[in-house]
Amino acid sequence: MDVGLSEWIDINISATIPMVPGVAEYNYSWNLSSFSIFDASLNITGCEFDTYIINNKSYSPTTAICKSSCPNKEITETVARQSCNGTGCCTIYVGIDVANLHLRFVRHGREGFLGVNSSRSSLWNRINIVSSYASVMWGINNRPTCASVKDQNQTDYACASANSQCVDSISSTDLGYRCECNSGYIGNPYVLDGCTRDEGYHPVQQKANCSRWCGNISVPFPFGLEEGCTARKLFELNCTNVTSSTLQFNRGHVVTDIDLAEGVVGIKLITSYYVEQVFRMYISGEPYLYASFGEAVISVHWAAANLTCQEAQKNHSRYACVSANSTCLGVNSTDGYVGYRCKCMDGFHGNPYDANGCEDVDECKKTPGIFKGICHNNIGSYQCMECLDKTEYDVTAMQCVSRKKQNLLIGIVIGLSVGFTILLFVMSGMLLLRRWKRDIQRQLRRNYFRKNQGLLLEQLISSDENASDKTKIFSLEELEKATNNFDPTRILGRGGHGMVYKGILSDQRVVAIKKSKIIKQDEIDNFINEVAILSQINHRNIVRLFGCCLETEVPLLVYDFIPNGSLFGTLHADASSSFQLSWDDCLRIATEAAGALCYLHSAASVSVFHRDVKSANILLDANCIAKVSDFGASRLVPINETHVVTNV
Repeated sequence: MDVGLSEWIDINISATIPMVPGVAEYNYSWNLSSFSIFDASLNITGCEFDTYIINNKSYSPTTAICKSSCPNKEITETVARQSCNGTGCCTIYVGIDVANLHLRFVRHGREGFLGVNSSRSSLWNRINIVSSYASVMWGINNRPTCASVKDQNQTDYACASANSQCVDSISSTDLGYRCECNSGYIGNPYVLDGCTRDEGYHPVQQKANCSRWCGNISVPFPFGLEEGCTARKLFELNCTNVTSSTLQFNRGHVVTDIDLAEGVVGIKLITSYYVEQVFRMYISGEPYLYASFGEAVISVHWAAANLTCQEAQKNHSRYACVSANSTCLGVNSTDGYVGYRCKCMDGFHGNPYDANGCEDVDECKKTPGIFKGICHNNIGSYQCMECLDKTEYDVTAMQCVSRKKQNLLIGIVIGLSVGFTILLFVMSGMLLLRRWKRDIQRQLRRNYFRKNQGLLLEQLISSDENASDKTKIFSLEELEKATNNFDPTRILGRGGHGMVYKGILSDQRVVAIKKSKIIKQDEIDNFINEVAILSQINHRNIVRLFGCCLETEVPLLVYDFIPNGSLFGTLHADASSSFQLSWDDCLRIATEAAGALCYLHSAASVSVFHRDVKSANILLDANCIAKVSDFGASRLVPINETHVVTNV
């Protein structure tokens, strides 16, 4: 219990109720008949019970105001109380007009698992009631009001000090009255000479090497984190967690920041219960130096001492404004005058409660351009001079320059601006032109695709069950990338109808890309014919077709790459060539070519007449296996036709 001279007395409540197997209901009562106002926040630990307030008209005795369930895993009471969210712990806020509290706890009906001998933590065995804060209001009740005291014989008048006054209770006439020291005085108004002038401020730090940080929150003097580091007991704070920067008053209110210039402390109140309550700090022997009207997060004004500036300046040994560049200001609240505080004079910033705390502000650097002229910083102020004749103030250089130089600078700035603008327009134009050309090329490719019967070929490939699953229509970009934009060094061979390039696709397949010369529109049918034929054929001695590209004026065919070239090239190679065919190889190649033609004539689903069989159209792979190629002149022969023209 903390008994000060305020209307409220801080108390601590702590009680334990053992839970007995088979008993479903428990009661707790608290009575302090000498007081009539009770205000508290209670944390109740335990599990599987509901809490009811029985004796207060603000609460229904049949409605649970707090429910606590058991956790899913083993936790201690301390851990449960930290969050107190209904699992192992719940919180109730009590504000009643009589100092008599009656609580009832009713278990949820799960009788069997509870017991004193349980191996679980104490959450399952007992109910603990602990106050996070609790207060009772007191008064001298031999007279109901101060007026009644003055009308009666004053031999039993409690306000004994000459510098004290009588104050009616703000809450209830049943409490009677109480006494306070007059403004500017502190102490005990109930004894003679108990109220004295406020001399509790100590302007000199008593302890060396005081810590001034709680995490990332600065704690400047006159505030401090330990005894001897503060100017008075009322300014001592607790750093409860450096990692999370948790700074608190001794009543638990969290401090968010301290602003010496404005004389305010940012406060985050303990709970929402304090919303719209006057923030007060009660410490025995200390005056009320904090003043505010609260919200969930508030800025509390504070004073160094409960004195006027004139009174404080008379006692230099206790005067808080120790900096030579500081001044004294009064602090007022809605209840009246609180005291005085200190502030650095205009032109200075820092800590006025430190002898060397208020430092000069260099206005010329802090607010450049405050005057269109030459700025000179002075201690506590600054001076500006107009530019001399034939000079002008340069905003960029922040100094006076000659008009010629100024004009030159203006010309340079204008020139750079114009040049940059032109460059921006040119780059934008080039970008738009490039995009336009890209769009034109894209449109041209689409036109070629339609002209080259691309839609028809897509339909043929997708609808033909015999077509190879990997037959693909390539884009021009894919083939340009595969051939390094049709680099001449990639050419494998030239012929009367075009040339063949070596390419590497994105999936690392090596291919031969047949690029024909310009052909007439009626020859497009031959091209489509070759693709349609090869897409149906899957034979080891027939060159494999991967796909084609229709986005160019002349369509492109993509074949499997056959490394040893044509049979014609091998047969007619120089005698010095290291690659020679044996007679057995020649017979085998002839047999393989004949087998491929036999397959085309007789085994394919639709008979195919090549019509251009020659050694130049028979290719040899790495193992000299024959591959029949070039089906541009071939013809498909339906089954029901018995005669077909086979000449080319």
